Amino acid sequence: MSDIVSPLARPFTAMPPIAGVTLRVARAGYKDWGRCDLTYAELTEGTVVAGVFTRNVCCSSEVEIGRANIAQSQARALVVNAGNSNAFTGYRGREAVEGIMAQVAAHLGCPPEQVFVSSTGVIGVPLPLDKAQAGLGSAFEAAPCDWEEAANTIGTTDTFAKGASATALVGGKTVALAAIIKGSGMIAPDLATMLGYVFTDCAIAPAFLQDLLSTANQTTFNCITVDSDTSTSDTVLAFATGKADNAPLTGFDCPGADAFAAALHDVCRQLAQLVVRDGEGAQKFITVSVSGAVSDDSARKIGLAVANSPLVKTAIAGEDANWGRVVMAVGKAGEPADRDKLSIGFGGVWAAREGQPLADYDEAPMAAHLKGQEISIEIDLGLGEGRATVWTCDLTHDYISINADYRS
Repeated sequence: MSDIVSPLARPFTAMPPIAGVTLRVARAGYKDWGRCDLTYAELTEGTVVAGVFTRNVCCSSEVEIGRANIAQSQARALVVNAGNSNAFTGYRGREAVEGIMAQVAAHLGCPPEQVFVSSTGVIGVPLPLDKAQAGLGSAFEAAPCDWEEAANTIGTTDTFAKGASATALVGGKTVALAAIIKGSGMIAPDLATMLGYVFTDCAIAPAFLQDLLSTANQTTFNCITVDSDTSTSDTVLAFATGKADNAPLTGFDCPGADAFAAALHDVCRQLAQLVVRDGEGAQKFITVSVSGAVSDDSARKIGLAVANSPLVKTAIAGEDANWGRVVMAVGKAGEPADRDKLSIGFGGVWAAREGQPLADYDEAPMAAHLKGQEISIEIDLGLGEGRATVWTCDLTHDYISINADYRS
């Protein structure tokens, strides 16, 4: 974790314990830093799991194995290594993951396939299995920790711990959700350089949990970007222990299913926005709202084209209300757009409507808006009912400095 906290940071708020989940951390020493870098979450028997993973074809063994093991739907443990992504490390990387799984499985007396492993950090360096094994041995004996300590431990270039929680009424029972995430740079859809974990005591069928997580992912984690780069390790896992004793949710016809789906989506949205707020070098949090597109998917792609544009992001960093750069980004998105129907605004103030600047356009309100930390860009394509919201941050000199020094 960085010593410098993002100006967009949000304080970590207390989150409820989740029955059936025990968190512990330890220092494996993956890097030369005086902090814990291994997180171990022990899950009660019967815990079900769902997950979404990066589409980066150079993914890590952790992602490959996790993606395969999601199919058996059961989980007894999660291990997260910070400081080494174990990606692009060939058979040695896979052996390290399998060694971790075997050690935890022997400790718990469960199949190795029920142990999920994530790693994050430098690419191309094999994860040292001896350090992982020693770290796990320490974690097994460590006292349980709280959510904030676990959130700090999974971080790399993060500047603050990130967590979110929610509750829902399901069949007369109150179920709780608590989640942590890491992510700061190499952030783009499918998913981002982030590792996110949602824990709930809700009883729910694994197939339904997978459907809900995949749906929530599309409008939360897949709608954020810091620098347009996707990682080799991106993973979001949801674990449900069933300890709330509610009637198991199997579909939307079950009482409380809508409430649980809304709570899960809310937690994912909170986490996604926290990642953007910790974007490397970020000074401004930007919301890009697109309406009037031919479809929601088209609106999302246009929003991401704007959010990923270095010219748009540097203009925001420089507090320059250059809405022409937004026009440019819309036009390069490869999605249906009509120059003569396009409208652009900042902070709720329209600069151009239906393809031309407003006759009474006054840049002063926009300039004032851009001096703040919370920036909004509005785009109306005037073509249909499609809409989407995308979140990003500005691009500053600090982003270059952080990444130029990343391995040192």
